[in-house]
Amino acid sequence: MRIAIIDKDRCQPKKCSLECIKYCPKVRTGDETVKLGEDGKAVISEELCVGCGICVKKCPTQAIMIIGLPDKLADRLTHRYGTNGFALYGLPIPSTGRVSGILGVNGIGKTTAVKILSGQLMPNLGKSDTTWDDVYKFFAGSELQDYLKRVSRKEVKTAQKPQYIDLIPKAFKGKVADLLKRTDERGAFDEIADELDLGPILDRDISELSGGELQRVAIAACAMRDADFYFFDEVTPYLDIFQRIKMARMIKRMGESRNVMVVEHDLAILDLLADVVHIAYGEPGGYGVITLPKGVRVGINEYLKGYLPEENIRIRPTPIEFEVKAPRPQKEVEALTSFPAFTKTLGRFRLEVRGGELRKREVVGVVGPNGIGKTTFARLMAGELKPDSGELDFKVKISYKPQYIKADADITVGALLGSINKKFDTSYYNSEILAPLQVERLMDNNINDLSGGELQRVAIAACLGRDADMFILDEPSAHLDVEQRTMATKVIKRFAENNDVTMLVIDHDIYMIDLLSDRLLVFDGQPGLRGEVHGPFEMREGMNRFLSSLDITFRRDEETRRPRVNKPDSNLDREQKRIGEYYYVPQTV
Repeated sequence: MRIAIIDKDRCQPKKCSLECIKYCPKVRTGDETVKLGEDGKAVISEELCVGCGICVKKCPTQAIMIIGLPDKLADRLTHRYGTNGFALYGLPIPSTGRVSGILGVNGIGKTTAVKILSGQLMPNLGKSDTTWDDVYKFFAGSELQDYLKRVSRKEVKTAQKPQYIDLIPKAFKGKVADLLKRTDERGAFDEIADELDLGPILDRDISELSGGELQRVAIAACAMRDADFYFFDEVTPYLDIFQRIKMARMIKRMGESRNVMVVEHDLAILDLLADVVHIAYGEPGGYGVITLPKGVRVGINEYLKGYLPEENIRIRPTPIEFEVKAPRPQKEVEALTSFPAFTKTLGRFRLEVRGGELRKREVVGVVGPNGIGKTTFARLMAGELKPDSGELDFKVKISYKPQYIKADADITVGALLGSINKKFDTSYYNSEILAPLQVERLMDNNINDLSGGELQRVAIAACLGRDADMFILDEPSAHLDVEQRTMATKVIKRFAENNDVTMLVIDHDIYMIDLLSDRLLVFDGQPGLRGEVHGPFEMREGMNRFLSSLDITFRRDEETRRPRVNKPDSNLDREQKRIGEYYYVPQTV
């Protein structure tokens, strides 16, 4: 089976001289395999197309995909966005009494699936004349048949937490308490506000909130609705590990009596909050397949390995592997620079830094709760702020990617990156940065038109493109899917090793920190009032120090070696706390 996908936004027939039509061998023999549609854009006949791929290679705007699919998927087509549009195969199954997770890359159809399940979109089964009776017949004998009957009769009420929370202040003006009381249909205002630590910000204006505060407000607003179907789209960006775990436990309890579905890319948190996962795989922007539910541990492990045994499909050429890294021998280590003890006071908050040494060719992870001074530390190191005591006079050049990225430049991605470094046109930067970060396809896009994940990848590329000795990246995982986080991790680590530079990476994704870091800087203190910086430490020592301050323990999965959160007060949790091994129990213990 073969499908042809044309990105209508990229398709520009007036600019490309219709090369897809000009070079198609079937058109040359007289068949109308490629022609212009009523909208003036190219249309490819999937029945006549032989899959030669010439049109794909000739299209200057990369608007065409020709994809070969297994024939068995033909009977699973759930929705298609018109001729040569994105195709979705299968749907996740809502089920009361459990939390269902959806795990997959961005652009694979998760949002389309949720629109169908929430009644915003009728599945058209790939046809223009589909009726609800056709849909009932298509899903006959499955749990989805009864559910979609209720959806078609508008008997399903949906509460949804949006992915991009920065849009909330544009839609609502006023205080946090006013917004939450307006959405509180279950009488759960006090309980949820207390559980998510919203007390200190209830009297603040929505427009004054940080990203982490806005994220918690959005989660609370969704959870307070009285709905039949709750959908949470990316709940971890800008939350620290402690806040993530508290939020996960709240959603987990909701799922005991309600129908909850979550899209999340932090696998440690998805592992904690979901009962089952649906894996979504395919070609971003082309097609997506959603599997039947799998046990959460099995599903995540299969996803990391890149092979789904039940479906007999490989979704990734290589597995994502976690290593238990030993400290590097000191003889291999060359110092880049050291920073002295210094302090900085901002309003009521005071940051105290003990001083430390940074090495070449290493990535230093920066961990600690929100409001503890990590971003302030990054801005001090980058020279955006001056310390009150102590002197930061680095003899090295520094490149800094801030936590919050603003898309307010009326310029294309290519022009922006070219203005930073002319070397972006070289094969090295293309193969080491642009291609793995999937920035190549965005070069002609305007910065203002990028999604959160696209903007994040461009920001990482821009940071690494500057001429510097030290690179500071503040929360590079935000809005990236698992595949993109893994690739960003490889890019950052390889860049540090190949260019004799040092990376400081601030992030709350334990998987990313675990894959990326050689050593750790650990922040502790009292959020909002006092922060202290310790280290850098070797990984185990640093993680033990960090996790002990949060009273959280992790273990290693036996199959994949990935970090997993232990249940509070479980036998393993108590034993690891007793011996002081919060990160994982080494094999020798």
